[in-house]
Amino acid sequence: MLSKVLSFGLNGIEGFLTQIETDMVGGVPHFEIVGLGDTAVKESKDRVKSAIRNSGYDYPVKHYTINLAPADVKKEGPLYDLGIAVGILTASEQIKNKKYKDFIYIGELSLDGSIKKVRGVLPILISARSMGYKKIIIPKENAEEAKFIAGMDIYAFSNLREVFEFLNDENVFEKLETKSFEEITKNSNNKLDFENVKGQAVAKRALEIAAAGGHNVLMIGPPGSGKSMLAKCFSGILPDLTFEEALEVTKIHSIAGELDLRKGIVSERPFRTPHHTATIISMTGGGNHAKPGEISLAHNGVLYLDEFPEYNRNLIETLRQPLEDGTITVARAKQTVTYPSSFTLIASMNPCPCGNYGSKDRECNCSPAQIHKYLSKISGPIMDRIDIHVEVDNIAYSDLHKDKKEESSADIKARVDKARQIQLERFKNSKTFSNSKMSVPQTKKFCPLSAECQRLMEQAFTNLKLSARAHDRILRVARTIADLDGELDILPQHLAEAISYRGLDRKYWSI
Repeated sequence: MLSKVLSFGLNGIEGFLTQIETDMVGGVPHFEIVGLGDTAVKESKDRVKSAIRNSGYDYPVKHYTINLAPADVKKEGPLYDLGIAVGILTASEQIKNKKYKDFIYIGELSLDGSIKKVRGVLPILISARSMGYKKIIIPKENAEEAKFIAGMDIYAFSNLREVFEFLNDENVFEKLETKSFEEITKNSNNKLDFENVKGQAVAKRALEIAAAGGHNVLMIGPPGSGKSMLAKCFSGILPDLTFEEALEVTKIHSIAGELDLRKGIVSERPFRTPHHTATIISMTGGGNHAKPGEISLAHNGVLYLDEFPEYNRNLIETLRQPLEDGTITVARAKQTVTYPSSFTLIASMNPCPCGNYGSKDRECNCSPAQIHKYLSKISGPIMDRIDIHVEVDNIAYSDLHKDKKEESSADIKARVDKARQIQLERFKNSKTFSNSKMSVPQTKKFCPLSAECQRLMEQAFTNLKLSARAHDRILRVARTIADLDGELDILPQHLAEAISYRGLDRKYWSI
């Protein structure tokens, strides 16, 4: 007998419909899976056979041919196990109720018949809903992430027996209740607060602008000046994730297997801090199945690279495409996948090997050649893509022990949220969410300059030998500064401050 059930596969962060066709006939006992499946798919025949028997059902000794259609698309992973098992149970007429045809089946089977969690359930649900499918059966361990998808009848089961009883109407099971994103959105209490950072007013101001507009930042300064602490405090002033942004982030983390299944959704902006010994593949993504890397896992959040020049030069250069386009394309022998990677880059570094070059109170022992070699690890094109360059020097003893209370992250975040709200209103009819992601036409439209600002910009462009990219990035930073001040137009002081954040590459890289 022939049966057909529906399942879904994954290609990057998008799901695609897979039809599982099961043909069971007499003859020499055999089990064959066709349809371009990987090793995990091929091995499902043994898992399914044991799961059916250990669940108390018959596994007829027949000739089985399982086809995963479309046959020209690569199928990966064990998520087809449940669909194959249901196909066999329907082909052998143990499941007689025709309602099995209405459902999509996702899940890995254990040998005892229990249904184990799989990666990528959230993107599968979103893709299935967009294609018009409303009913799906998933593993119970994936239930929390599924609760945020409205408009579908989602059932979560622990084992094959429950699925069998549900499809045959032998038992009543309730569909998952939808959960509100606001229910789990809470401010984390373990974030470092800017009120604990003494001094460094210039760096704090730069990071506030970066948070308000989503701009990339490079902090240069000697060891112990507080660069790492400033970067870790940065996450505490970022605007809250919207539900749409949270779904995008969760899709990537679900595919990578890094999703906290107890929460089911990523409710805070990611803050990724890969070590400088990280490989290119771990950063960009890849492997046999082109999984997302750190660059994509930082989507809608922060990628913090401490000791920036210590990273592999080729690895640093891979940041060019995502910093410019907000996506990264992972090309491997088996597949090519494009992942979203719109993140804020926060990088920190010493100005030289000893760390004291340019310090106002410490002597540098490095030669000009050593300094040049150290700094040359960061190329001009990468520097050109970083909007804000800020110098962070050691603070004085008197500043460290002042009784003056520093401004808290909550106060700074309030200004950031207000500026972001202005931007969301500005870009409400587009896919842009922040000033840093403005296209060239949007930059021309939303960053007009007065005659006085034009003269200032022309002088800076000529004296600093800026590129066209740097010119546009300065305008976007100036737009963010104006938003923080609540100004409709970019004023000369806004533009002057934005220009001041582009001078350190000329100071250090011109050695």
